[in-house]
Amino acid sequence: MSEYVVLCLAGFLAGLIDAVVGGGGLIQTPALFAVFPNITPATLLGTNKLASIWGTAAAAFSYAKKVKISWSTAAPAAAAAFVFSFLGAYLVTRIPPDFLRRLLPFILIAVAVYTLKKKDLGTVHQPAFTGNKEKALAGITGGSIGFYDGFFGPGTGSFLVFFFVRLFGFDFLHASAAAKVVNVSCNLAALLWFWHSGHMIWQLGAAMAVCNIGGSLIGSRLAIRYGSGFVRKLFLLVVSALIFKTGFDAFFR
Repeated sequence: MSEYVVLCLAGFLAGLIDAVVGGGGLIQTPALFAVFPNITPATLLGTNKLASIWGTAAAAFSYAKKVKISWSTAAPAAAAAFVFSFLGAYLVTRIPPDFLRRLLPFILIAVAVYTLKKKDLGTVHQPAFTGNKEKALAGITGGSIGFYDGFFGPGTGSFLVFFFVRLFGFDFLHASAAAKVVNVSCNLAALLWFWHSGHMIWQLGAAMAVCNIGGSLIGSRLAIRYGSGFVRKLFLLVVSALIFKTGFDAFFR
């Protein structure tokens, strides 16, 4: 019973952080592996997806009520993310993602440095593309991040926020809202694969999902209330934590 309490608390905190800038997996996934070290990793990852998809969906719904989501960007990105996330989840059962494990900390450092140097990055919402060019770039971005999420995963939400800000000219608040839509699609694709292959603890996932939803609703309201400046600061904090976590996993574990 105590294990469920710990994991439900982790689910709540993960939902809160993930709703604002992504990176909830930084809390929820390690908690699952720490509490149940002897359970098959695929089963823990499937349980994590079952818990997180509901929180991400709740956050997306909460954003949609208060923030105008750019569906012309988010929809094609989500569609491509669904397809390629499923492919990534399938491929990870065939090829270990060890090369990405060592590369990821350096990619995150580049993201953090760029965001710090560009003080005005994500402060103004000025979409940079329209029409077919917007849809094509959204599909490429969604497909690339979706594949990464299915194949490896850490920091997916934060990468989505960064690319919506840097490539599409969104402010951090609108980027976070669009990222939630794409993240739901990624999670759904991976969840279908884990469900199909029987890797899931349903009761635990359902309990964590309830707490994840609660955290997501609070996180999205905080983001909407305090705006892009708050989201940018939390984004940098989460990316910094991801750098340390992924760096430790890649080179010292």
